[in-house]
Amino acid sequence: MKHILYILLMLPMMLLSQDRINGVIMEANEKNDPIVLPGTNVYWLNTSVGVVTDIDGKFSLPYKAEYTQLVISYVGYKTDTITVTEPKMVRHWLQPTDNLDAVTINSRKQATAKSYLQAANVFTVSSDELLKAACCNLSESFETNPSIDVNFADAVTGTRQIKMLGLNSPYILIATENIPSIRGASQAFGLSFIPGTWVESIQITKGAGSVVNGYESIAGQINAELVKPATDDKLFVNLYGASSERLELNTHINTKVSDKWHTGLYLHGNTHNKEHDVNNDGFLDMPKYNQINIMNRWQYTNAEKGFVSFINLKFLNDEKQTGQLGFNPDTDKLTTRVWGSEIDTRRYEVSAKLGYVNPEIPYQSLGVQTAFSSHKQDSYFGLNQYDITHNSLYANAIYNSIISDSRHKIKTGVSYTYDHYDEFVNTADYERTENSVGAFFEYNYDNLDKLNLTAGIRVDTHNLLGTFVTPRFHVRYTPWEKSALRASFGRGKRSANIFAENQQLFSTSRAIRITSSSPLGRQGGAIYGLNPEIAWNYGVSYLQGFNLFGRKADITLDFYKTDFKNQVVVDYENPQEVSFYNLEGDSYANSFQAELNYNVFEHFDLRMAYKYYDVKTDYNSGKLSKPLVPTHRLFANASYETRKQDKGQQWKFDATYNWLGEQRFSSTETNPVQYQLPDKTPTLATLNAQITKVFSPKFEVYLGGENITNVRQSNPILGADDPFGSNFDTTFVYGPIFGSMYYAGLRFKI
Repeated sequence: MKHILYILLMLPMMLLSQDRINGVIMEANEKNDPIVLPGTNVYWLNTSVGVVTDIDGKFSLPYKAEYTQLVISYVGYKTDTITVTEPKMVRHWLQPTDNLDAVTINSRKQATAKSYLQAANVFTVSSDELLKAACCNLSESFETNPSIDVNFADAVTGTRQIKMLGLNSPYILIATENIPSIRGASQAFGLSFIPGTWVESIQITKGAGSVVNGYESIAGQINAELVKPATDDKLFVNLYGASSERLELNTHINTKVSDKWHTGLYLHGNTHNKEHDVNNDGFLDMPKYNQINIMNRWQYTNAEKGFVSFINLKFLNDEKQTGQLGFNPDTDKLTTRVWGSEIDTRRYEVSAKLGYVNPEIPYQSLGVQTAFSSHKQDSYFGLNQYDITHNSLYANAIYNSIISDSRHKIKTGVSYTYDHYDEFVNTADYERTENSVGAFFEYNYDNLDKLNLTAGIRVDTHNLLGTFVTPRFHVRYTPWEKSALRASFGRGKRSANIFAENQQLFSTSRAIRITSSSPLGRQGGAIYGLNPEIAWNYGVSYLQGFNLFGRKADITLDFYKTDFKNQVVVDYENPQEVSFYNLEGDSYANSFQAELNYNVFEHFDLRMAYKYYDVKTDYNSGKLSKPLVPTHRLFANASYETRKQDKGQQWKFDATYNWLGEQRFSSTETNPVQYQLPDKTPTLATLNAQITKVFSPKFEVYLGGENITNVRQSNPILGADDPFGSNFDTTFVYGPIFGSMYYAGLRFKI
């Protein structure tokens, strides 16, 4: 009895001292993403000793000297057997396989993917979707997307402006690989500075975004993910030519320097030097321009140690000339002989990203982002002169981990921004420096089934805006199969760059008025004498997938409201001036969208959407709807591709239809009768189409047309007959000016 008691007392100590082997099982993938595999079978060969990995892909097994072969198996992955000679930490990556002794179901990946799992309302636009149109630059990459509106800012510069939820692009955080990039001086033309072939995919977030990316976003976020030197083609060439005599060339050259280093040289050039005046108003319908854009990109990957890094070097030179026919900058610049304009931009960028994933604890990672840009624009518009120099520095450090298990994830970190602006507006100089330091924390709960929520908060101290708190919240609930019910709210704050963001005002004869004090006696802020813009965004969205006549379909309904607590009002209601002043009263933007995606039959997809906007602001003259925002919009996109042949031959067809309802013109009632416009624009509809012939995986050609129905605005320039008179205005643009435009191109890759 004494010996039995002794054995029972020693047994727990013997068990605790037993040798064990611990490890984690992950998926091997090209992106080196640390995807753990819960539910993996791990056991010793020819024994009954085994376990199943937990929710974090981790396991623990007893070890004995006679145990030498460890078997690791998971459905959909190749079974591996590894040799283990001592108790140690095991990290193993399983390779996915499609050679299973089971039924294989092939599914064609959607060109625009909507997530049923994420808390935020995010959808990803893939390179397949971008190829449905010419996509010469990022501003032309949203033609087939109903959530983003694309229109021209004015009748002379050819600038394409995007809108989301009824608000202009300054209210959207536009980033390149999660580093804010289209902001400040680049706000007006920056989208045209990112060539479409450089873009691998685009992630669009509706409503308040993540606190990780800053406090400035109000309507949503757009992130452009660039192609990677390690996965992009060794050689890629895209040649494009249009009936307007626009020519464009893109070339990618990627090289593997070593096992861990890859580099890519990306060259972009476009030119247009033909004079067009289809409507015979004496002004160019589109500017003449030349652009050279170069990027050198380096990628470092060390999967064993968990490091990945990107370094980007960019240079841009962009030159535009527009105005009246026959304008000669050498003799007519800043004179009243002939109205003309030149916009010359030179931009340098350096950015770096470093990511580290702990190989032993893959849910722990650290990321550091930093970027510097120098942007210099020299420009004049008739007799108006506008020059801006903007130097910007951005840094962000992000730490990712979990609490308890991988259902509870956290992100925390710090960020720093520095912006120096030097602007010359006619005879006035505006110079300022902005800098801010912020810290953020974001918690995500995901039970992988019904509920996913993300709650974030950040605190920033800004030298001009003070110290403020930015909360953001997103939640997704799945009430039943193939559904996602979402809700979100968040706060955004930003300083308005009134000249850089509204450069179309210089192509008018309007006087510029800035009112820093309010009618209630409150003084303005430190930026142009105006207060920062502050808004709350609230949204709900419902996504439901279903089968219709045996084919996949989904429908999305969403409603978002943006409520401004303060806004820098841009007031065009007096046709003799443009006024900037702080909001007194209400300003809001309500947006409703219904969208249907349906796979009508094999390889034929149909996307239809309806949008309703209610965007109103209290101007000095009363509450009015925002000018040139259609209350109703219809959208339809149809795409069809034939089945791939043995050598990859294939045809692709794509067509996009847009219908815009009436839009309000800002007031012209005090103008002379010949320079007055009606209260609202007529409705209009446009049709774009493209055909692509794929000869092989290496070579394809495409042919397309924009505005095939040849819709044209008859009088885009007010007072075109007297450009130096008091009624000259180019901002009343609601539709196409040039008419139909056709293009062709080829893509070659190795």
